Amino acid sequence: MSIGATLAAARRRAGMTVGDVSHLTRVTEPIIVGIETDDYGACGGDFYARGHIRAIARAVGEDPVPLIDEFDSTWRSAKDSTAAEAFEPGMPIRKRERRRVRGAALLGALVLAVLGFACYKFVASAGGSHPPAVAASAAGHASVRPASAPAVQATTAQASPSATASASPAPPPVQTLALASVTAFGPDGPADGDHPELAAQATAGDPGQPWMTHWYGTAGFAGTKDGTGLLIDMGHAETITSVKLSLGSSSGADLQLRAGSKPALASLPRVATATDAGSHVQLRPGSPAHARYLLVWFTKLPPDNAGTYQASVYKITVQGQR
Repeated sequence: MSIGATLAAARRRAGMTVGDVSHLTRVTEPIIVGIETDDYGACGGDFYARGHIRAIARAVGEDPVPLIDEFDSTWRSAKDSTAAEAFEPGMPIRKRERRRVRGAALLGALVLAVLGFACYKFVASAGGSHPPAVAASAAGHASVRPASAPAVQATTAQASPSATASASPAPPPVQTLALASVTAFGPDGPADGDHPELAAQATAGDPGQPWMTHWYGTAGFAGTKDGTGLLIDMGHAETITSVKLSLGSSSGADLQLRAGSKPALASLPRVATATDAGSHVQLRPGSPAHARYLLVWFTKLPPDNAGTYQASVYKITVQGQR
């Protein structure tokens, strides 16, 4: 029996309609109908097709593992989505132009260096005018060393360290950092994330079209998993000072900020937490975290208006030092 026939039979045994499965999984009805007839064209690629098959199988009480194996052996396209491609989706996320910032920093350092050198030359030339007065006094002239000479020398001694200090580069400022990609993420990684097709909407800033989790019967995911969230790829390691989130749901969410060098749950230790979060929350590590990957991880979901539990995100702002 094919994948689609297996899922359709399981749905009928469970006494569910296509609409029931769509409501439970948030997979659209046309996609479910297509999968039940072994038509995966509307899924948007193998990566999303696997996620839909897994979600539908769980909803109708079928084991998804053999179905995924059959999909890979029978329907896998010539160019499959790899983990690397999953972290580089065609999302409308703008990358910042770094060259201008680096050029400005270089110009500032050059100006400081020139000013420091000019101060040093001025002080050196001022100090060099004192020896002739001392020589004239030694030759027998009735002249007295000016009382201001020691003060000039003291100024000279104090000016050089100041000039040297001003030439030192200032520490990098905290700024908003560009995100390379955002993808849905579950306990088993990107393949297990909630609504991966909506991940780009987590950074779009539109509260009417957020990324959202699946809905669950309880705040603790009805015992189906330990958490769900969004994986942020910065593109390369950055020093992270805070992550600001705009949530499109009522208060009541518990969430964590995890950070690390590898896109795996075990390699992303927790660096900040928030409980009973409202519509806006800022997660600050105890000390700046140096990491490429950030994981916004929901461990408890807030209630929605339908008597179930669901979280949503429509804006993510990452701040740090380059």
